[in-house]
Amino acid sequence: MRYHPLLVAALASLVPVLAAAAPLPTPEGILAAAPAGDWQALEPADTLYMDLPKGRVVILLAPGFAPKTIANIKNLLGDKYFDGSAIVRSQDNYVVQWSQENKAKKEAKAKLKGYVEFERPASPSLVRLPDHDTYAPQTGFDGDFAAGSDGKSEWLLHCYGMVGAGRDSAPDSGSGVELYAVTGQAPRQLDRNITLVGRVVQGMELLSALPRGASAQGAYMGFYQKPDEYTKISSIRLASELPAKERLRLQYLKTDTKSFTAYVEARRNRHNNWFVRAAGAIDACNIPLPLRSAPN
Repeated sequence: MRYHPLLVAALASLVPVLAAAAPLPTPEGILAAAPAGDWQALEPADTLYMDLPKGRVVILLAPGFAPKTIANIKNLLGDKYFDGSAIVRSQDNYVVQWSQENKAKKEAKAKLKGYVEFERPASPSLVRLPDHDTYAPQTGFDGDFAAGSDGKSEWLLHCYGMVGAGRDSAPDSGSGVELYAVTGQAPRQLDRNITLVGRVVQGMELLSALPRGASAQGAYMGFYQKPDEYTKISSIRLASELPAKERLRLQYLKTDTKSFTAYVEARRNRHNNWFVRAAGAIDACNIPLPLRSAPN
């Protein structure tokens, strides 16, 4: 088969262009190329270390969203309230929950005042995503947390790894004496119904892999039925309580940077060889906060 000379010439002219075309960026490549100024160290005064028998869970607090509840939690930490506490619940595709089971300690804090910190006034610092969300008119990131907004109020999203203050029926009954972490599909129906206080940034596998609470008759929402099923917590401490040399040198990618915008777009439209189709959209809960150890 013979081709028209003009077509042959046109195709030949494209060869150097195609050869020079850069491959589309990957999320991993964007993170590797992000400049040092786009990374932020975790604030030690707002970082919790929860030590379990199999390792450490690192939780970053969100005082900008729940200042009163987090003040409660820090006061509890100062009293060593969570030392010797336990994970008492693991409900499949939902949450794990921990509390103090020592009767004297528990009773001493039973009447601690709780707060309704389900939302706050809308903030211009929200970096909005371009995609539709089922539960909120707008979603995006504010600082290092996925958040939603209706233009008047702003609230944290119940994404995988988010940590909240368990409560009873009264909206202001979540004082911080019982905390939970989301371990399943994001239960977004809880948004603006419970105070969220932070997110797990490292060690999530230590929580999500815990045995589920019994499902036999009489079991209730994943709560363990016997104390010997509990996972003991040796301590929960603020990173600022440790000498600087003993703290984990972790950094997250700041969400108001060009690197983060490019990272989100690369996750919205995956172009590596495995993907047949790029989704062209993404849910805020499907954007993990990039974390790394600080370079030496």
